[in-house]
Amino acid sequence: MAQMEAFRQAVTAWAAGGPDGTALELAARLPVRTVVLLEGPSDAAAVGALAARRGRDLAAEGVCVLPMGGAMSVGRYATLLGPAGPGLRLTGLCDEAERSYYLRGWERAGADPAGIFVCAADLEDELIRALGPERVRELVHDQGDGRALRTFLNQPAQQDRPARQQLRRFLGTKKGRKIHYGRALVEALPPDRVPAPLDGLLAAL
Repeated sequence: MAQMEAFRQAVTAWAAGGPDGTALELAARLPVRTVVLLEGPSDAAAVGALAARRGRDLAAEGVCVLPMGGAMSVGRYATLLGPAGPGLRLTGLCDEAERSYYLRGWERAGADPAGIFVCAADLEDELIRALGPERVRELVHDQGDGRALRTFLNQPAQQDRPARQQLRRFLGTKKGRKIHYGRALVEALPPDRVPAPLDGLLAAL
């Protein structure tokens, strides 16, 4: 939905110190009821892919999926959008290492921390664990990245790493790859293998 994208852009500009008028006007007009605060675009790709698999149009439901460009921004976004601001419901997905940023952000905003869903390492690790390394390698080959993966795995630094860690590192070696595989890995998941944090987030929306 173009209007929801306009809202995302307006909120991002507002969080960077711009005016609040456009974001607040769009929030009231759409209307937006819930914001999903995510660390980055690969998380947004995964959330969008799972929603599509389940036949949901989050934008039409008034849900804004908003990648912030890093977990350390969560306090500002939560304060601007949550109970202390226009009163939108806050949800989010984060890595275990970033949980403290989210908890402090939610506390500052006066939001319910039950809306935070935490991945053990990060979402890529959750997806690789759910599918299994062999299935992920198959998907990488199917997506045309088999040669790049073989080259990566031949690097000395990768020789002693567990397969899950190798694949997780590989997904971050090229710009845009994590976004692409955030979507592709979710689309390949069996229905009963969706990682609990991602499943819980969608169920809460």
